[in-house]
Amino acid sequence: MMIKKVIWVFALISLLVSCKAKKAVAESAAEEDLAASKVIQQHYALPSDFKTINIRANAKYRDDKQSQSVSADIRIKKDQVIWVNVKFIGIPMAKALITPTEVQYFEKINGTYFKGDFQLLSNWLGTDLDFKKLQNLFLGKAIDDLTKAKYIAQIQDNLYKLSEKKQEDIEKEFYFEAANFLVKKETILQKSKNRALTVEYPSHSKTGSLFLPNEIAIAAQQDEVINIDLTYKNVTFDEDLNFPFSIPNGYERVTINN
Repeated sequence: MMIKKVIWVFALISLLVSCKAKKAVAESAAEEDLAASKVIQQHYALPSDFKTINIRANAKYRDDKQSQSVSADIRIKKDQVIWVNVKFIGIPMAKALITPTEVQYFEKINGTYFKGDFQLLSNWLGTDLDFKKLQNLFLGKAIDDLTKAKYIAQIQDNLYKLSEKKQEDIEKEFYFEAANFLVKKETILQKSKNRALTVEYPSHSKTGSLFLPNEIAIAAQQDEVINIDLTYKNVTFDEDLNFPFSIPNGYERVTINN
């Protein structure tokens, strides 16, 4: 069960990792107070126009019991499809197909498959997710739509920090560097469910007009603490891609608990 969980986590969280770590984009420290609306406006002014991305990536998973590494071939059609082929020591182990309405995957070790929604991944990563939020996370954009809530802006650790004004059960914070208003860190805490998610982007690179994270460090907590560190190998944009996915005959459908 644990190896299935590891493969499943990697299949879903290795979705949008991008190019091989390059020279990091120069960043600036926040030195003057800005209104939250100005920070949000500058963040969403960053270019994000692409049709498809074809990716090779590495990821490392850690929890209290084990550490495991995999690689993944990933193909994305923006806002529509994410296709993942997960490999362990070069051997294909699992495939996933994710759309805005459904998550599917199958794994070869036990001949099982899964079809369902985003609730499983939401539980594991400690916050409610959907396709758009997941895509934003791995593109290095704010998980939430920041225009849908009100935030308080301040400078903390030389970054612009936005804190959501209405913080009852869920607390959200977003941190931006000052040169390009790229996300450096975001945290979401849901007190009632004891769930927490922290995502950090140590550095970024620029490919064409697009800024993409070089690395992504994810720490998620619900019943246990899960850490996922992503590093990047290479990426190509706007190719004609296909997304083959077919659950093999004889595989058993399973429901995976938290």
